[in-house]
Amino acid sequence: MFHNEFYPIKKMKNWRINLVFLIIILFGAVLIGCLFYIQIIKGDYYKALAYGQQKNFQIVKGERGKIFFRKGEVLATNVKGNYLSVCPDKIKEKEKTAEILSEILNIDKELILTKLKKESLFEKIKTNLTEEEKDKIKKSGLVGVDIKETFFRKYPQGLMASHIVGFLGGEDKGQYGIEGFYDNVLQGKEKIQNTFDTFLDNIDGADIFLTVDYNIQFKTEELLEKAKKELDIDSGQIIVMNPISGEILALAIFPRFDPNNYSKIEDLDLFQNNAISKIFEPGSIFKPITMAVGLEKEKITPETSYVDEGSVVINGYPIKNYNNKTWGKRTMTEVLEYSINTGAIFVEKQIGHQTFLEYIDKFGFFNPTGIDLQGEIFLGNKDLKKGSDINFATASFGQGIGITPIQMVRAFSAIANGGRLVKPFMVKKIVDKDKSIQEIQPQLSDEPIISQKTASQLTAMLISVVEHGFGKNAKIPGYYIAGKTGTAQVPWKSLNINKKGYSSKTWQSFISFFPAFNPQFLVLVKLDDPKNKVTAAVPVFRELAEYIINYYAIPPDYESF
Repeated sequence: MFHNEFYPIKKMKNWRINLVFLIIILFGAVLIGCLFYIQIIKGDYYKALAYGQQKNFQIVKGERGKIFFRKGEVLATNVKGNYLSVCPDKIKEKEKTAEILSEILNIDKELILTKLKKESLFEKIKTNLTEEEKDKIKKSGLVGVDIKETFFRKYPQGLMASHIVGFLGGEDKGQYGIEGFYDNVLQGKEKIQNTFDTFLDNIDGADIFLTVDYNIQFKTEELLEKAKKELDIDSGQIIVMNPISGEILALAIFPRFDPNNYSKIEDLDLFQNNAISKIFEPGSIFKPITMAVGLEKEKITPETSYVDEGSVVINGYPIKNYNNKTWGKRTMTEVLEYSINTGAIFVEKQIGHQTFLEYIDKFGFFNPTGIDLQGEIFLGNKDLKKGSDINFATASFGQGIGITPIQMVRAFSAIANGGRLVKPFMVKKIVDKDKSIQEIQPQLSDEPIISQKTASQLTAMLISVVEHGFGKNAKIPGYYIAGKTGTAQVPWKSLNINKKGYSSKTWQSFISFFPAFNPQFLVLVKLDDPKNKVTAAVPVFRELAEYIINYYAIPPDYESF
């Protein structure tokens, strides 16, 4: 007989495998037995224990921080209210319960029933119950239905500053504006709290104080409502900023919405803050940027002259002045005074495409401003960067280059303050519940993007626009106002129409800073397609500037008679 010398080893291995297999089977049997014991035999006990724990321990969330204007006026706060929750596992008559709640709350029965059929200890049915609803629910005697007290967000200003504040949306998440950008700061912290504890940790969110002045904000919004009535604008934006610090003193958007009733808004575009979230072509308010580059590189002076022949032909394409007007021999100051397109093209040619492009970048038009509001966008302007002669020519007077209003305001700050680019910001300070205060400091560019000399020369040229040019209606006796008018055609693509070229609609704007030699306020008024008035933004600016001058009691620059 053949003798297998490996047989004992093989037999030993099989014995070990069988032992391991047996242990696994026994472990599985024990595990199944435990689960059977916990879920079936002792199921009611542990469920009761869970209910007991839920009763003794609860998740507590701190109150959301409030939002105030710079002088303490309330923009967003919290009010106590009630919400209705259910414990589906406690409700046996689910159909009947859903029917009664549907009748009381005016909510679809099937929606309620879907929640009641879940294997859950907690489902929220409705927030912010009315007193009548509370009384009816209490009288119904329904089992597993609970009314709990909580805080709800309230915006006491209603429509005012709605695009600044945003709103608290579903699942207690901030949406848009300050509510969205600072959601983590405002949110109260969550903590599991024993109901026997008498000491509560400070878990409330921090309060926020804005840079925004209540009275200026009110006035800017009033002016946009007036522009709708008198000029039939499609929409509009006004920004007021301190050009030295970057503090936003007002940011008004029309049309507005009520954040207390945001859920009733069907057109979600209404929530969009067009000052930071919508691209436009600035038109002639961009010409001072082109002039700034020419002055900085010493390619021109305010007195440099050229001869305007009414149009410039580039690559076979004629570019004309507004109203096809021919101005003849004009200085660079007059180019700004009368907003001459061919004059801006002349300056860009002296500068050169590459230098022009570099300074557009320095002025911040290829990057977001970093403003502390949710939803800021920016455009890379790829067509301009490709280096086409026609694109550089039109960009010199503000067409064919896409920016946001807040980018325009930031760029102009460097002209107003002597050369430094500022970062616009909305929040002045953050106050924690332990009363510690975080003051937000201004942020300026490390190096000037233009010299003090260039800024001074350009300021004088912009004063001349208001004293002698198309900005005359912005003049306020006793004060030097530096400003520039602008009108730009709206491209079809901005109207979501797949078509090349420009529509008959216009963006009309006026940008200014004052007092010109000691600027405290920088203002951009932008009106979207005002009807039948070319310089519509100028009188809007003047009324606002007069209000600010009186409100802040700004002393005059000179005596007027």
